[in-house]
Amino acid sequence: MKRQQTGTVGIEVIGGRLRLRLPRQATPDTITRYISSGFKNTPDNLKKLQVIAWDIERDIKADKLAETYQSYIDIFKPKPVPKPTITKPTTFSQLWASYCHYKQPQLAATTYTQDYCKKWANHIAKLPQGLNKAIELRDALVAKVSADTAKRLLTLLAACGTWAVKSGLITANPFLGMAADLKRPKTDRSIDPFSATERDAILLGFQLHPRYSHYHSFVKFLFLTGCRTGEAISLQWKHIAPDLSSIAFTESYSSKLKIRKCTKTGKSRKFPANPDLRSHLATIKPKNAKPTDLVFNSPTGLPIDNSKFTNQIWKGCKVGKKTYKGILPSLIDSGAVAAYRCPYTTRHTFITMMLAAGLTIPQVANLVGNSPEIVLKHYAGNSVDLVPSI
Repeated sequence: MKRQQTGTVGIEVIGGRLRLRLPRQATPDTITRYISSGFKNTPDNLKKLQVIAWDIERDIKADKLAETYQSYIDIFKPKPVPKPTITKPTTFSQLWASYCHYKQPQLAATTYTQDYCKKWANHIAKLPQGLNKAIELRDALVAKVSADTAKRLLTLLAACGTWAVKSGLITANPFLGMAADLKRPKTDRSIDPFSATERDAILLGFQLHPRYSHYHSFVKFLFLTGCRTGEAISLQWKHIAPDLSSIAFTESYSSKLKIRKCTKTGKSRKFPANPDLRSHLATIKPKNAKPTDLVFNSPTGLPIDNSKFTNQIWKGCKVGKKTYKGILPSLIDSGAVAAYRCPYTTRHTFITMMLAAGLTIPQVANLVGNSPEIVLKHYAGNSVDLVPSI
């Protein structure tokens, strides 16, 4: 068995549960060497524990473990969840509100706030409300919105109805089977990544721009890692290894809610940095960078606002009497970029290029935090530059 390196935190499996093993030289008599997580031994839990292990290792190197040790113990203490008081609803909006309250602990903060409590709640509020008017609700919904939106909302209402029946709020689920009767129109959702030439033109456009050059390093990072935009915005220097050899993507940032949350999939991942990425990080890292400092920020030092970046800087728009001329329209006008694509296309570009470079589908999926099925469905074989002769 390979000897544990000095300062390395190990992960062990005891009775099917995971625990952390701190290095002996870093644990005085006042600190227990083993921290039981209570987590089952699963790949997802192993990834979560690995992120915590990296945090502890950084504290050991900084000689701060005595100060932060209790905070790691507290992570694994069970947190009591108060039981909601449920009253029988009389309208579909009230029923949905009760369902949202039930679903809140299971949802990402952005999904709960923006989708469940705002988007879908607003749709429902404009529809017939009596609990005996499910058919009228469906007909009104289909008349107001697209078939795709109607199908999605009816699917959610069916799940809401199932929960309500089990909770004793209603006697029967009026939405069962409704969504199946609606057919979504076929749409072309093919991936359209940037070419290498277009990517280089975009980076040069940002680098030379008199107002937006500040964002060059941010956009280059998106192209080099294929990470989600919110993941890059939330990144702090503590998430990057001191030798710049790897990046831990553990969080995402919601510009709308101004909060940090878990990644889209709820999973953390360790991204190995190639020479180009390490060189880029070395170039932009300040000499006095603190662990909690943002890697990328706005010119005023605040977290980048994804919406403003997309609309004002990338795409261009008009706000009141002020007109923002975006980077992409200028490049399209000059012929350097064929057509407009949103900033998320940097992710599509990375994935497509990694597959073209010979990485396997599981390898690419691990790098970008997707499932192999998603990569296979949306990216593998999607871009063909040359049809071979037969």
